[in-house]
Amino acid sequence: MAKRVAVIGAGPSGLAQLRAFQSAKMAGAEIPEVVCFEKQSNWGGLWNYTWRTGLDENGEPVHSSMYRYLWSNGPKEGLEFADYSFEEHFGKQIASYPPRAVLFDYIQGRVVKAGVRDWIRFSTPVRFVKYNEDKGNFTVTAHDMKADRMYEEEFDNVIVASGHFSTPNVPEYPGFDRFGGRVLHAHDFRDAMEFNGKDILLLGSSYSAEDIGSQCWKYGAKSVTVAYRNAPLGYDWPENFVEVPALERVDETTAYFKDGTSKRVDAIILCTGYKHHFPYLPDDLRLKTANRLAAADLYKGVVWVNNPKLFYVGMQDQWFTFNMFDAQAWWVRDAIMGRIAVPADKAVLLADVVDRVAREDAGQDAHDAIHYQGDYVKELIAETDYPSFDVDGACEAFFEWKEHKKAGIMTFRNHAYKSVITGTMAPVHHTPWKDALEDSLEAYLRN
Repeated sequence: MAKRVAVIGAGPSGLAQLRAFQSAKMAGAEIPEVVCFEKQSNWGGLWNYTWRTGLDENGEPVHSSMYRYLWSNGPKEGLEFADYSFEEHFGKQIASYPPRAVLFDYIQGRVVKAGVRDWIRFSTPVRFVKYNEDKGNFTVTAHDMKADRMYEEEFDNVIVASGHFSTPNVPEYPGFDRFGGRVLHAHDFRDAMEFNGKDILLLGSSYSAEDIGSQCWKYGAKSVTVAYRNAPLGYDWPENFVEVPALERVDETTAYFKDGTSKRVDAIILCTGYKHHFPYLPDDLRLKTANRLAAADLYKGVVWVNNPKLFYVGMQDQWFTFNMFDAQAWWVRDAIMGRIAVPADKAVLLADVVDRVAREDAGQDAHDAIHYQGDYVKELIAETDYPSFDVDGACEAFFEWKEHKKAGIMTFRNHAYKSVITGTMAPVHHTPWKDALEDSLEAYLRN
């Protein structure tokens, strides 16, 4: 009797897992029965944009943190699928920083070609996963929202691919309950035009603050103030874009900062990160980790050390994204199919985790971190039949990207890079990023 495998989530990580199994099937292998549970009505995970915030049409917490006008904040050459290039999908090479709609179309194109949609049960959130010691398998409790029916099924393996950029970390500051403007987390940010002509305050000093602040500047915010806790972003911002030390409190109209300065603001956007959140998992199966390159308690970054029949895909902090999820998914597939032996000794699994954490901690800067994750991708690819690609070349694209950001935070998206899959140089986009106000697929791809 064939194994049964549950995949939780049909975003980029879950879709990578489906493509991995489909690839083995196309090569003539007998694969397990794969069932993917997806709480949204379509695939794509975070890339499945919705205008909704808070709760979706079924009363479930909205998964997507995407917003209109989002463009990739890193070069597409660092995330390209090794088995499905941008050129194959679009019929030509495209510029290096696609907007959201273009990337979603690309992600979708590969799984449409693979024909795996029938493996997915949409509008079906997983409510609970239990390991059955007596049977050595899992019981998955799912909720078919369309039929409003709860049911249970048993699986030999479970793969958690539900992401970790969806449940916001929301801090409290004195005066939030009195502030007369809007306070929202980046998860609920949807349209920069809402803040046209307004003075906005962003809390945080990472990619969300950097990108949402840039978006609001682009679409006409009167001023952008970013309050950092540890260190400023440090870019050469436009004159109406400033960084200040940590927020201390607010009143009805004004924010007060650690350095004694203050600023009257109309809205506060919390760019304060996300939590690894798995409400459907009990403590003995639930990953608890910081957002780092070496996630806690995962052998090879994917195998749950406390129960090696459970796997996690895409749980690390990320430089590489889609192609790293692929490398993980191919490795997990081969472990489940018996092509790769997972050590039976838990001490060996834990030693691997400790080693990965130590090697990440030994890094000094972003350059080291990029190489660290690149080496991780190469390690996984070397143990599977995932198509090899120039990982070091992708690292070089990331290094160039970092330098271009230092040179101009509002102009870095105007640069182009060479594909590490096809060797083709991307064209420079037809419109500078700050002037490209339309983010549709059609507008981006026009010559």
